[in-house]
Amino acid sequence: MRISRTRITAAVAATVTVAAAVTTVLAGTASAAQGCRIDYQPNEWTGGFTANVRVSPGDTALSSWTVTWSYPGGQRITGGWNATVSQSGTTVTARNAAWNGSVPAGGSTEFGVQGTSTSGAGAPTGFALNGVPCNGAPPPTSTPPPTTPPPTTPPPTTPPPTTPPPTTPPPPTTPPPTTPPPTTPPPAGCAGAVLCDGFENQTGSTPAGDWSVVNPDCSGTGRAAVDTATAHSGSRSLRIDGAQGYCNHVFVRSTKDLSAVGTVRYGRIWLRHTTALPTQHVTVMAMTDAADGNKDLRMGGQNGALQWNRASDDATLPEQSPSGVALSVPLPTGRWTCLEFMVDGNQGQLRTWLDGTAVTGLTADGVPTHDIDGQWYNRTWRPRLTDLKLGWESYGEGADTLWYDDVALGASRIGC
Repeated sequence: MRISRTRITAAVAATVTVAAAVTTVLAGTASAAQGCRIDYQPNEWTGGFTANVRVSPGDTALSSWTVTWSYPGGQRITGGWNATVSQSGTTVTARNAAWNGSVPAGGSTEFGVQGTSTSGAGAPTGFALNGVPCNGAPPPTSTPPPTTPPPTTPPPTTPPPTTPPPTTPPPPTTPPPTTPPPTTPPPAGCAGAVLCDGFENQTGSTPAGDWSVVNPDCSGTGRAAVDTATAHSGSRSLRIDGAQGYCNHVFVRSTKDLSAVGTVRYGRIWLRHTTALPTQHVTVMAMTDAADGNKDLRMGGQNGALQWNRASDDATLPEQSPSGVALSVPLPTGRWTCLEFMVDGNQGQLRTWLDGTAVTGLTADGVPTHDIDGQWYNRTWRPRLTDLKLGWESYGEGADTLWYDDVALGASRIGC
């Protein structure tokens, strides 16, 4: 691991104008539900954009979903995440991924798109969920499934009366289990993850057993301990006292065999800390990349916001420009935060969620985008991660106290 580095230390400030198109979807029985919403939130720059799209089904659960909309012209989708996205003419179609098709009543799921645009391109219109128009459709409770089963009142002779029990039995797809948020990531637990640890089996004050204390490069005043006073769940957590200045590096490394996770790795960590992320670079989590000279892939912060950093060439995600940093988010202080990530070693892609919301600036989708992942893809990146380390590295300013709890690692998304 390199000992010295050149850092961008100037504080970065920027604003991103976010236009949110919020659409209320009124649905037929099998398609969507009354009270459903689609939130489209773009981040735009000259020549391109990304957009986060949230699908909230409202009163009725979904077992699968398809979202469509139209661009007025000048926008072209080049990629997406958490959904299969395509475009024909001005019409965009997004279908759920394998793991997020089931959405419980009152819940939501998110996906994102990336594209190119010409100057003056307008906002998208014509949102629909599972074929049901969304743009302010009036909320009558007469359940009009607009086009498929034509009239709501039974035209008894045309469609054979035996086949369509017209409007009485609502969801034919049988998501009447309104209670279980079907098979998608459960709100708690580990969903069959390879690593699942709330540190409850720690009996001493120093991490042991499934975890070992390591000090990359050199050790200083940084300390790791098992804490019984602060926990996200249960009665124990991992506490890191991160000291300021180089050579105070301290991490707690999992001793479990993580090879069963495979090349697509999902992680979930509950994290709490006391001091806002500083201007200079710090690290709060690291994973050894066997495909990158055993250098670390690091998650931490710089310029006051979360970032990923590659130790081999110091590439950052997002890029440390004003507009790049504005696409990331700070790490809240004084409360527990759910940090999720996905690293796909086959496709060279990376995703990040904070409290269940995807972070645009912490997304590398395989297509280089200026100010986001252009620097990240300055070379081919196909990571092969072999471990997990939780702790603290500081390269100048910045001291912090951090707690980690309910840590999980697996081959599919685990959820908060």
